[in-house]
Amino acid sequence: MLGYDNYQIGFLTRYKVNTMPSLSSLLAPKIRIMSKGCNLWKKNAVRSHYKPFSLNFAAMQIFNEIGVLLNKELKLEWRNKYAISGILLYVGATVFIVYMAFFEMEPLTWVILYWVIMLFASINAITKSFTQESKKRQLYFYSLVNPTALLLSKVIYNTLLLLLISFLVWGGLSLFVGNMVENAQPFLIAICFGSLGFSVTFTFISAISAKTDNSASLMAILSFPLIIPILVTLVNLSKNAIEPLATEGVQGDITMLLAIDMIVLGMALLLYPYLWRD
Repeated sequence: MLGYDNYQIGFLTRYKVNTMPSLSSLLAPKIRIMSKGCNLWKKNAVRSHYKPFSLNFAAMQIFNEIGVLLNKELKLEWRNKYAISGILLYVGATVFIVYMAFFEMEPLTWVILYWVIMLFASINAITKSFTQESKKRQLYFYSLVNPTALLLSKVIYNTLLLLLISFLVWGGLSLFVGNMVENAQPFLIAICFGSLGFSVTFTFISAISAKTDNSASLMAILSFPLIIPILVTLVNLSKNAIEPLATEGVQGDITMLLAIDMIVLGMALLLYPYLWRD
């Protein structure tokens, strides 16, 4: 048997030494290489095939988180009712003071007073968006939700709150002083885009100031250069609402206001995840 004597054959048989390589042992390295190549191809194929699905799933997950967080904000506000009660008291007192101070008012003065009241009401409503959250709750949110979903949920909630305040201020001034709005369409557009601009600006600045100790001073300093262009554009757009035939420059003011809102919103969505990690 291949030149082995009986002693060698007994030794090989006893200790099961394989003198000749089997076919499986020769082909095993090649099979492993081929299997690795097939697995790599399958992974790349699966990734390329399910990439749109993963993006859609991530978007749906963010939308679901926004819905849950918005529901949380509404339930907390309905349970506490401190913020909305204080804002209603502020709006009612301010409108009554304006009525006592101005028995007769020019339309332009009406517009300026309206947006001044809205500015301070927005500050009172939105400044505590992030500062009222404790560090433990922020850490809890950090471990659960996407920062984009958290920011957008607060922006949407504050926008809805400011829309409610806007119509309350309009109704209060119309009741006590008189309605100076002749063309309602540009004024409604100004209310919607103005509420969005105030909400995005003050929400993002509230998120920044919440990371510091002196949050009130920092919020006043940071919000001033951002809120002035929005206020000027809102006053210019509202001027067209108090004149029934004034349509010149309305489209430009609307475009400018929308552009400012989108720039501030894009900046907030871009920078807030980095602020969230700190």
